[in-house]
Amino acid sequence: MAKAPKVLISDKMDPLAAEIFQNNGVDVDVKPGLKPEELVKIIGDYDGLAVRSSTKATPEIIKAAKNLKVIGRAGIGIDNVDLPAATEAGIVVMNTPFGNSITTAEHAIAMMFALARQIPQANASTHAGKWEKAKFMGVELYGKTLGVVGCGNIGSIVASRGLGLQMKVISFDPFLTPERAQELGVEKVELDELFKRSDFITLHVPKNDKTANLINKDSIAKMKKGVFIINCARGGIVAEADLKAALDSGHVAGAALDVFDEEPATQNVLFNHPNVVCTPHLGASTTEAQVNVAIQVAEQMAGYLLHGAITNALNMPSITAEEAPKLRPYIKLAEQLGSLAGQIAESAITKIEVEYQGDVAELNVKPLTSMALSWLLKPLLESVNMVNALQIARSRGITVSETRTADCADFHTAVRLTVTTEAGQRHVTGTLFAGREPRIVNIEGVPVEAAMASHMLYMRNEDKPGLIGGVGTILGEAKQNIADFRLGRIEKEGLAVALISLDAPVPDAVMKKLAALPQVRQIRQLTFSTT
Repeated sequence: MAKAPKVLISDKMDPLAAEIFQNNGVDVDVKPGLKPEELVKIIGDYDGLAVRSSTKATPEIIKAAKNLKVIGRAGIGIDNVDLPAATEAGIVVMNTPFGNSITTAEHAIAMMFALARQIPQANASTHAGKWEKAKFMGVELYGKTLGVVGCGNIGSIVASRGLGLQMKVISFDPFLTPERAQELGVEKVELDELFKRSDFITLHVPKNDKTANLINKDSIAKMKKGVFIINCARGGIVAEADLKAALDSGHVAGAALDVFDEEPATQNVLFNHPNVVCTPHLGASTTEAQVNVAIQVAEQMAGYLLHGAITNALNMPSITAEEAPKLRPYIKLAEQLGSLAGQIAESAITKIEVEYQGDVAELNVKPLTSMALSWLLKPLLESVNMVNALQIARSRGITVSETRTADCADFHTAVRLTVTTEAGQRHVTGTLFAGREPRIVNIEGVPVEAAMASHMLYMRNEDKPGLIGGVGTILGEAKQNIADFRLGRIEKEGLAVALISLDAPVPDAVMKKLAALPQVRQIRQLTFSTT
């Protein structure tokens, strides 16, 4: 008889999690509060590790986890799990991205009420016996404009609650389609317009290169005087020093923060400011949310350990052992096509079409579509992965389609990704060289063959003399070494496309110089995973 898999629950979690493991025939130990050195000593005995946010699954822990097959995070964020190390070790990492959405949205609304009526300050004053009734003059939410930055799973719930309070709700989200906005009852706007019009601004985006310090002195300057800012998303989206300066000047009337640059936050530049409300990352801290995520993580981990079922995995495609060798190079190609399309998209996506041509059309292409979708949506969606990419796309009103054809005009196999946005269509096509090496071979109808590198520039330009020299001069003066420079055009003096591989990222000042070249229509800095 096969030995039952064994799971360690290393953080405080609702008892239902352990009960679900046991009922499914999984042995479980509950040992919250282990020190890292204690966890290192015992982790080798376990097939699964269930965590919340306290346990840090570091490379050292993962290296010692000789039998570990899955790490389950009861919650959405995986800041405490070293995903690259887990992937390298062949460990599946799962999260529960939808279990605490309502709870987090409600906390944002509660923070908005607290700001509008100065409830924490009035509470402290009253407890102190001061009875300062005239001091705490609040503002109504009725009729005010609520700006929701990020209208995904949590942001859309916040928007609906704002509408219930009879606020005017506007939203910025590059992936929000007009149809989805209409369905939610919100007005879709550009980010600068949201800053200009909003009385309250609430943030519901992941922290990444595009959102880090999104709220800074420049963006605050675009906001109306007396604006209120709420962040229950991730620390680092708000530049804390800039926010304090704006609070001190009175430009920002108040701020409510559940998350901070450094956590646990025992000291912070915003602490003790009279117009700031702070909570210790309580967004998911309700009984209902903790029950939901505990149940979900236990069910997901048990399903994987006992049956090989993969749900909400962040680092593993849904592929059988028989399919893996054939699909592996196509998985990488799909990742690169999706990543390229996602990084060059400029407006809300309404439709995604994936066409499989030639040899690949005979394979199980569902994982390939999921991989392409996940990387296409990844720039602004923290929780997207191969498993939930299709669900997330459809929930945002994005139509996804697959087609297969045995014909492949120029190659024995090819994958063509067409992304329709409000601004038009973008096409990218890739193939495999020697049956295993991914290559981009066409962008927007322009033939251009290139391998993806860690650091690249994508450029759309007019096919006119002087471009190559201008680009080379600017990069040379900035000590930026060009590893590869690929060009393509449809016709003389028409649209041209360039893909430039570099040894390092290009500074913003250099990007501005490149964008100012007269032949350049669009330029983007790209990053790719090459492992």
